[in-house]
Amino acid sequence: MRPVEISGKRLGLREVTTADVDALHAVYGDPAATEHLPFDPRTREEVEEIVAEALDAAGAAPRRLYVLAVTETESGEVIGVARLHIEADHPHSAEIGLGLRPDHWGRGIGTDLIRLLLTFGFRHLRLHRIWGARSPANTAAQLAMLVAGMVEEGRIRHHVRARGAWRDSVVHSALEDEWEGHRDD
Repeated sequence: MRPVEISGKRLGLREVTTADVDALHAVYGDPAATEHLPFDPRTREEVEEIVAEALDAAGAAPRRLYVLAVTETESGEVIGVARLHIEADHPHSAEIGLGLRPDHWGRGIGTDLIRLLLTFGFRHLRLHRIWGARSPANTAAQLAMLVAGMVEEGRIRHHVRARGAWRDSVVHSALEDEWEGHRDD
């Protein structure tokens, strides 16, 4: 396995480690950070399991799942988590997901993170299509995806069950031949 380590101007992506559990729990366990995600806030033990699964996935061949710590470039502090999951039946397509600590919202960090994920997927993994789904109420994610160069494809009705109710998802995607890689951060 060749570990992932990518840096942009403000953010970096690297493999998660067991030392990241508390930092990741600050995202996965926060009710505000998970408000639009398809699961309830996670316990610390559940985050430990996520990290263990990520470490196992990192050694798989072929590798299909990347769970990456999002770090501030200057401080190296872990401020979020990013996932890229390559589809088994369509190995040139991958789904992305991300979460950031709420104290980092509103500064364009989400857009930077999506651009970094697109760079990783298109340049390093040679993917053709990268997509992500968001809650219709998550207008911040909508803006971040659009500004990062993703296109809104449409709505999947009653796509996920979250917090005891069915919720739609809005899908966005980017294609390698349409992607503006010169906008890297």
